[in-house]
Amino acid sequence: MLQVNFIRENFDQAVEGLQKRFFAEPAEKLQKVLDLDKERKETQLQRDQLQAESNSISKKIGLLMREGKKEEAETVKNRTAEIKGQIKSLEEKYSEIEEALKQLLYAIPNVPHESVKAGKSADDNEVVLEHGEAPTLHEGKLAHWDLIKKYDIIDFELGNKITGAGFPIYKGKGARLQRALVNFFLDEATNSGYQEVQPPILINEESGYGTGQLPDKEGQMYHVTNDDLFLIPTAEVPVTNMYRDVMLKAADLPIKNTAFTPCFRREAGSWGAHVRGLNRLHQFDKVELVQITHPDKSYETLEDMSTYVQKLLQKLGLPYRVLRLCGGDTGFTSALTYDMEVYSAAQEMWLEVSSVSNFETYQANRLKLRFKDEQKKTVLAHTLNGSALALPRIVAAILENYQTEKGIKMPEVLVPYLGFEWIDEA
Repeated sequence: MLQVNFIRENFDQAVEGLQKRFFAEPAEKLQKVLDLDKERKETQLQRDQLQAESNSISKKIGLLMREGKKEEAETVKNRTAEIKGQIKSLEEKYSEIEEALKQLLYAIPNVPHESVKAGKSADDNEVVLEHGEAPTLHEGKLAHWDLIKKYDIIDFELGNKITGAGFPIYKGKGARLQRALVNFFLDEATNSGYQEVQPPILINEESGYGTGQLPDKEGQMYHVTNDDLFLIPTAEVPVTNMYRDVMLKAADLPIKNTAFTPCFRREAGSWGAHVRGLNRLHQFDKVELVQITHPDKSYETLEDMSTYVQKLLQKLGLPYRVLRLCGGDTGFTSALTYDMEVYSAAQEMWLEVSSVSNFETYQANRLKLRFKDEQKKTVLAHTLNGSALALPRIVAAILENYQTEKGIKMPEVLVPYLGFEWIDEA
């Protein structure tokens, strides 16, 4: 969440940034934050003054008792009881104000970076670059949902019987392709200095609030109600929460972690041709990157992470483009996000396969993720994450773009992981 000091010191900038998101009544809501913070401080001051008076009276009572002035001491004690009641009332008021302030801050998204353009939807996103050319496919080309049936590698109907729509079963070479991609992505990450971790795939409510999935995306997560736990929508959540309530040293930065996990998203309200087949699932596999950096280095790190993801796509031989998301399409917690999309030659459309985001201090403020800088001053770290990569649409693009009349030729970089070069009917 935003820092109150940031709002106070950069009020006009914050309002202007939130307007890029078309966030309703930004000035009024930010002013309400400042008003609540002022009221909180005034309440705390009143409480502290009364506590100081109470401490002073306690000493006075002791002195009067030692001097044998019991009657005068009893009179002073009555004031002590009165003060205790006032302190209790002020503490209750303080708690109410603090909770109201916290809930208001939870409802205000991050302020976009100055490079982010105003916009309401994906139609307003900015294409930063395009790389590669779409392959020329043979006549009779098939979309991936037809290819997976032809070669019997992914079964949606069987998954639907076991669980429901959006939970496919991968089998044979389809399952091996999944495993090959995961191992390839993890090897690339560890070779680039990321430490592999294997986190839980269930999180508690505090973790959800820490990275901003709660309360913003509560309806999109699967909730295990008996235990009040949530299935993770991305490994970003447990991996970043490893550093909740942690005080780091400047020398510890940057921290680079990677994790492979299944991810679970309800995707309520999604329908249409753009979500057919592997284009949108409720359960899918993904390799995630998470970095914790010094504030001075976070945008350099964001560009490095974007370049890293692009190199993965280049090694897979997939044509792609990079988008800088507009204000209205940027995630609630992000200051700047790049989306990477691959071109699906059979569907003749772009498919998002990665988002790389800089959250600046927005998550760190919730997480209380701090470090001691060179002057021993306590500073909030910056957090970043990126998909490297989400598997379903990568698989869809590989199947479609690499299809030939005799089968689907696998990207050369994956062959050592697969143990085969072709998916065919043999």
